[in-house]
Amino acid sequence: MNQDLKKTLWAAADKLRASMDAAEYKHIVLGLIFLKYISDAFDERRDELRAAFADADDELYLPDAADHDEALEERDYYTMVNAFWVPETARWEAIRAQAKQSHIGVRIDAALEAIEADNPRLKGILDKRFGRTQLEPGKLGELVDLISTIGFGAGHHAKDLLGEVYEYFLGQFASAEGKKGGQFYTPASVVKVLVEVLAPHHGRVYDPACGSGGMFVQSEKFIEAHGGKVDDISIYGQEANPTTWRLVAMNLAIRGFAADLGREPADTFHRDQHPDLKADYILANPPFNISDWGGERLTDDKRWVYGTPPAGNANYAWLQHILHHLSPHGQAGVVLANGSMSSNQNNEGAIRRAMVEADVVDVMVALPPQLFFNTQIPACLWFLARDKSGALLPSPASGRGAGERGISAGGEGQQRRGRDRRGEVLFIDARKLGRMDTRVNRVFDDEDVARIAATVHRWRADGEDGADEPYADVPGFCRAVKLAEIGEHGHVLTPGRYVGAEAAEDDDEAFNEKMERLTAQLAEQMAKGAELDAVIREKLGGMGYAV
Repeated sequence: MNQDLKKTLWAAADKLRASMDAAEYKHIVLGLIFLKYISDAFDERRDELRAAFADADDELYLPDAADHDEALEERDYYTMVNAFWVPETARWEAIRAQAKQSHIGVRIDAALEAIEADNPRLKGILDKRFGRTQLEPGKLGELVDLISTIGFGAGHHAKDLLGEVYEYFLGQFASAEGKKGGQFYTPASVVKVLVEVLAPHHGRVYDPACGSGGMFVQSEKFIEAHGGKVDDISIYGQEANPTTWRLVAMNLAIRGFAADLGREPADTFHRDQHPDLKADYILANPPFNISDWGGERLTDDKRWVYGTPPAGNANYAWLQHILHHLSPHGQAGVVLANGSMSSNQNNEGAIRRAMVEADVVDVMVALPPQLFFNTQIPACLWFLARDKSGALLPSPASGRGAGERGISAGGEGQQRRGRDRRGEVLFIDARKLGRMDTRVNRVFDDEDVARIAATVHRWRADGEDGADEPYADVPGFCRAVKLAEIGEHGHVLTPGRYVGAEAAEDDDEAFNEKMERLTAQLAEQMAKGAELDAVIREKLGGMGYAV
């Protein structure tokens, strides 16, 4: 989908929003997009079956043409290829035919209920609120007509196009919704950094505050871009907000993910839906600095290995929850507020010291401002690792289970041995990277993401980016630091404290010569300025406004 069409869709949808705020309206729009997609996917499968029934060489061939129409309504023909079954009354054209009727909202809710009844994996996740919308009369029908202009096409392209529309709308809603938008959306460029650094090719992937599922979607894109299979990962997530929990379930369902999001929406700290999970990769953007997380009820929790987090700030509760769920060779990437790197309030400094001394902190990245729609709080990335010894790790092409087979280093599909980086932390200051995408929001371009990821992989020497080039400190950008030096700085983890200043370019010009040249240039510019002043005075005097 081109940018012009996406902008047109958003402009029209936003105009239709009327008095309904974005927090409510996003569920209306995204629900309709989901309904349109599964209906299009159903029609695609229906066309495939129609052709197969008429093809004598196809295993589904039906010699009697009179049987074809009846067979097209056989549910099993759709579920056998993992397609959603859409009852006749819930198909998009049936809904569109009634779009201008006053009861269209109730009609859509009934369609969603029918779809849930026939598709167990969608049970309880479709948001049926259309009959209660506060849109002006006729506006919902206009929105149905608008969504009808999105043609999802066929095959993998349809899924990709849906993903584009879905992510675009999520981003636009996050921007419109402001602070509340951060509850469900992490900017794609930030997610890319986490995914490219962690490189989740196989194993269990977990997000304890999964929002709309952006971490999972980007992991899928990474795996496919590197020639892997999405089936090589198992997805686990948790989300407390009931509407957002439904949103992520829909987002993953349209991509065919078999994700475990727990039995219900639930608070991660108090009702952990995956208590026994040990994940190979954890990616998370939890809420920053939350003070009402109920920490006073969890003072003796087994997760607090490095110290009891303060009841007034959940940052170190998130870090320890994530470490608790890491497998012995697991890695994690976490977005947190900058204060987490240096705060000494209420035991946070002691917890950070214990984590550093336990050598579970792998990489720290300082981010530039204005990356997030919902907050101006400066943010950073924590990368954690259970094992920094350089144990055998799967190469990018190894696929599922390579580590269990004990394949030796070297060659595609085998393992690479990482560098032993115990007793060391990599600091990256990325505050100068990125560009302003809008007046208020900054983004990382692919080159920025690649620079950060390549730096980490070279330092670890365990990934495709680090296979051929050695790591080297870059003043002002990155530096590998021993734990002893970190201790000398009070276990503060702010990258700017360690990477130093960017090297100034040496032009080999002697100081005296440079000063003579610059003063002469300044004198010339001052003379020109005086001439311009005289001209301006003359012109103003001629107009009767002498100065």
